Amino acid sequence: MRWVTYLSADAAPDDQPRAGLVEDGVVHGLDAGVQLIDLLGDDGTRLREAADRARRAPAERQELDGVRLLAPIPRPPSVRDFSAFEEHIRNGLEAIGQKMGDDWFELPVFYFSNPAAVHGTGATIVAPGNTQRLDYELEVAAVIGRPGRDLDPATAEQHIAGFCLFNDWSARDLQTKEQATVPIGPAKGKDFANGFGPCLVTPDELEPYRKAKGYDLAMTATVNGTVLSRGNWSDIYWSFGEMLAYASRAADLVPGDLLGSGTCGSGCILELSLRFGADAYPYLRDGDEVVLEVEGLGRLENRVSFAAEPAPLR
Repeated sequence: MRWVTYLSADAAPDDQPRAGLVEDGVVHGLDAGVQLIDLLGDDGTRLREAADRARRAPAERQELDGVRLLAPIPRPPSVRDFSAFEEHIRNGLEAIGQKMGDDWFELPVFYFSNPAAVHGTGATIVAPGNTQRLDYELEVAAVIGRPGRDLDPATAEQHIAGFCLFNDWSARDLQTKEQATVPIGPAKGKDFANGFGPCLVTPDELEPYRKAKGYDLAMTATVNGTVLSRGNWSDIYWSFGEMLAYASRAADLVPGDLLGSGTCGSGCILELSLRFGADAYPYLRDGDEVVLEVEGLGRLENRVSFAAEPAPLR
């Protein structure tokens, strides 16, 4: 199944988004106000029953290319982002003359991002006004379907309702300065925008492509039509089951939580510019269009805009 959260083309300003099942390019909408997160919370039964209702008696039918898509979960309870692709980390460290430590292979580390800064496909991403190094990050994300705590890595994936694309937008100059000043993790360099979409794809759709700890599905990122990044989900070092298990240690995962994979190898400008030079891979500019694609998950398209210089803090 493929689910979206959307607004109709003729939606009024005060209309609430609704969940819809996508089949053959048509959105079969549920009742107004029914959110995708309302259909989570169990082993997928609610989603399957809602899909049956949407096929039999949809509240409305809309062509997919005629609706406004939001993020599948527009206001998630939490957003965690991991660092699960070895190639991305290794390339970045080697480019600055460092080597990976053993700790990375022992713990699937993550940080918390901003659940109030979630954007869907088609949204304009406004960069913090004082950044000169805006970057995309090519990732996938899991959406938690049913709650869990202290999960077993072998069975934790049973708690996943589906997957979507994730663009972990990054202001690299702010990120570098913040973490060099107080090394406590990402702050304003990360929390201004998180892109998710275009739809939630249930795990059964991807099962035929399972390989190693991920799926044999190509990942690409383009800027203004030029492909910059290529990767494959199957190259992931930490499985989503392992990531969920670590995140749930002495902590609750709840329906709608989003957990990102981290960037795939060559999946951002920072990594590419360190390896091949800033002239070949410049950071994003005002008006650039960034498109992330993962086979089976679709396209996440966004244009960037640079805000005016912010007022001084003091």
